Amino acid sequence: MAFPEPKPRGPELPQKRLKTLDCGQGAVRAVRFNVDGNYCLTCGSDKTLKLWNPLRGTLLRTYSGHGYEVLDAAGSFDNSSLCSGGGDKAVVLWDVASGQVVRKFRGHAGVNTVQFNEEATVILSGESEAKAGGPEVPPLPPKSDLPFLPAPPGSIDSSIRCWDCRSRRPEPVQTLDEARDGVSSVKVSDHEVLAGSVDGRVRRYDLRKGQLFSDYVGSPITCTCFSRDGQCTLVSSLDSTLRLLDKDTGELLGEYTGHKNREYKLDCCLSERDTHVVSCSEDGKVFFWDLVEGALALALPVGPGVVQSLAYHPTEPCLLTAMGGSVQCWREEAYEAEDGPG
Repeated sequence: MAFPEPKPRGPELPQKRLKTLDCGQGAVRAVRFNVDGNYCLTCGSDKTLKLWNPLRGTLLRTYSGHGYEVLDAAGSFDNSSLCSGGGDKAVVLWDVASGQVVRKFRGHAGVNTVQFNEEATVILSGESEAKAGGPEVPPLPPKSDLPFLPAPPGSIDSSIRCWDCRSRRPEPVQTLDEARDGVSSVKVSDHEVLAGSVDGRVRRYDLRKGQLFSDYVGSPITCTCFSRDGQCTLVSSLDSTLRLLDKDTGELLGEYTGHKNREYKLDCCLSERDTHVVSCSEDGKVFFWDLVEGALALALPVGPGVVQSLAYHPTEPCLLTAMGGSVQCWREEAYEAEDGPG
């Protein structure tokens, strides 16, 4: 007699605080996992970029070279290079091992978002919408200093610029300038570039077909990303709503509300198995919604301030959140740390 197959385990959500990293960087503007999730980067208002082992709470290296606060960073596929951008108008390419600056690219009025292409031969950077800045620690900067709010016409170029890491040319190899306001978010797949703009549009550039697809959301976009299966895009905007769109048709597949996002540029993402939508919130929580049903699954309390940034592990139920000057590492309830609680 054949026994029935065991029922697959339901997705576990990271709701146990494992570690808190006091980053010593002023306010942490962004936290990012590397490609395999073993390390993370933190971007500081003190002009530094730091590399950590978040599960152990170990600082591995500090990268100094920016002239103003660092707003975003990304790691290459082979973990040999980093790129970062910030309020000093520079896109910086770093050597991970030595901590040295390899190249600096200039041309933006301020860099809000950076990404490598899949081979880490090109860096894509998005234009900031206004000057970056603000206090070193919470409360976060006032509205006029946030790097995503609409800027006066003509004060920015609202572009995505593509920089060749192997060339000595100082100018970008390509400029994507279709946005009518600042570019708040850029994500890259093997053949696509996904961009969210304060003009309320999410744009997808298909590099194989040479085509541009645009969907209008109607509210300034703060973050956008691909689903892990590549079939959908998730868009966060300043009307406190996240929207799941079919990537090919632009059809609205789901809306997720309950969090607060009216003033700040906040991150959103999907969980490691595409089962849940995850978002920062201005009320000190991280919200998880069931992707299919749209129901709120968890409102995770992080602290008394704004959850500025988050990053989700690529293969495990592990979440990093940034609030004020610290980063919190979260795991599922059943997880047991090797070296005890942090």
